[in-house]
Amino acid sequence: MPSPATAYDGSTGDVPARARPGILRAPFTVRTWTDTIHLALNLPVGIIGFTYAVVFIMLGIGLTPLFLLGLPLLALTLLGSRAFGRLERARASALLDEHVRAPAPVQRRPGPTGWIRSGLTDRAGWRASLYLFLQLPWGVFTFAVTTALWATSLSAIAYPLIQPLYRRADMPGALLRGDGPHAPGADHYLAGPGPVSLTVVAGVVLFFATPWLVRGMANVDRAMVRGLLGTAFLSEQVRDLTVSRGAAVDTAASDLRRIERDLHDGAQARLVALAMDLGMAKENLSTSQDTETARMVSSAHDEVKLALQELRDLARGIHPAVLTDRGLDAALSSIAARCTVPVRVEVDLPDRPPAPIESVAYFCASELLTNVSKHARATHAWVTVGHRDGRMYLIVADDGAGGAATGKGSGLAGLTERVRGVDGTLSVDSPEGGPTRITVWLPL
Repeated sequence: MPSPATAYDGSTGDVPARARPGILRAPFTVRTWTDTIHLALNLPVGIIGFTYAVVFIMLGIGLTPLFLLGLPLLALTLLGSRAFGRLERARASALLDEHVRAPAPVQRRPGPTGWIRSGLTDRAGWRASLYLFLQLPWGVFTFAVTTALWATSLSAIAYPLIQPLYRRADMPGALLRGDGPHAPGADHYLAGPGPVSLTVVAGVVLFFATPWLVRGMANVDRAMVRGLLGTAFLSEQVRDLTVSRGAAVDTAASDLRRIERDLHDGAQARLVALAMDLGMAKENLSTSQDTETARMVSSAHDEVKLALQELRDLARGIHPAVLTDRGLDAALSSIAARCTVPVRVEVDLPDRPPAPIESVAYFCASELLTNVSKHARATHAWVTVGHRDGRMYLIVADDGAGGAATGKGSGLAGLTERVRGVDGTLSVDSPEGGPTRITVWLPL
């Protein structure tokens, strides 16, 4: 639990901010001078960033009417703004102790011009460009104010030591009003014990007030970095929810595999042993005169075999062992072999998919082929698995009567929800009279 003197900076919710110093210690803390350095650097950084953003964005806009030549330049400029944003987050982390999450990477789109579309629609790139545009006027302000505050306070405190230098120039002190000692007219100088004492007191007050003014300007910088160079609030929430959902899906898949393994190695093995014992007892009683006992043993043997078959079907429905041991290709082939119509299976994947994705694809294919057997009145069916643009697709087609729909209460509605649970999609093309083509897209 943090101490009462520790605050939190609000950027990520888990990074403790530096302890708030007292008024008398504020000018001598590391935080005050790192904030000052950051504010002083805003001017050169603002000049470079503003020049980059304005020149290249305006050039890109100007060249766009000329055969759209400006669009690639705009896309590259926005990607470059992201790089500037990365440097600025590092500067804020080092000097302001502001740790900001980087925005999500650019979503690369397919095709030769995909990178242009990705760059032009990149919100993080546009926000970084806005940051560079605002940094110049803000940098001029922070540099001027920070420099003036420290210079004024320190020179006022040191004025009694500086005043003898004015006497060498035939002046009693700093010239406040007038044309100087060598010009006619009345001159007013900062001299005398009273004015000099007030100057020193004002310098001391300003010296101890400057850290708080510097901190206020640094907090504006922190807000700009968080708002324009970090992740948008909704994007961060979506990312966290995606990670949480992925962990939940992985845990559920692992639990299903464990249950299937326990059923296979435990209850199923005991039922097999019991069935063998009852089978041997049945053979021994076949020659016995006790027909009632033989009948009861035979009935028990049949019931055990039926329970064993149901247990195998249950384990296969939870998570088939062939999917874990041999992968999706072999598992789909086993489903196709049990289908009542001929099924052609084609699988083209560079690597084995993640276990939750593989499981969803298997159960989708199993449910869809069951529908083909029961309702489609088809003579042939096809199962095709492939990949494109970092995603996996599963296509189940048949030459049956068609009419499949994802309406409420249908089996396809349940499959749709299952697919959406792993950020996938399911589409149905099944006109009346057929054929039917169902496509499932899953992330890899």
